[in-house]
Amino acid sequence: MSREQAFLRVLDSSANLQSNMALILEAKAVEAEKVRNWICNHVRSDAFTSQQLLVKETMDIHDQMIEVIEGLSKLGQGMCSMLKVVLRHDVESGDGMDGMGGLFGDGFDMEAGDK
Repeated sequence: MSREQAFLRVLDSSANLQSNMALILEAKAVEAEKVRNWICNHVRSDAFTSQQLLVKETMDIHDQMIEVIEGLSKLGQGMCSMLKVVLRHDVESGDGMDGMGGLFGDGFDMEAGDK
């Protein structure tokens, strides 16, 4: 497998990962809406025997949300690093195509018609 094919596979994997991440985020949004409704109806000061229990419960909920956000951030950073590797390869190739790696063809020689 050539290097270009390997980088194309990385980009394809990244696109699939982003698609799956969008599906996960969509499911998480639905779940978050259900949790929000439950919290609004059940987590009230009169539902707990002490203020300390109320604070503990709400802190647990916030900790879970922070874990989800941290996981998504790490996933996004990993995807960024994959794309940086591919883009750095295009810039380092030095093929004279301004880092596009011949994406738009081989180009043409403007001086060839003058001779």
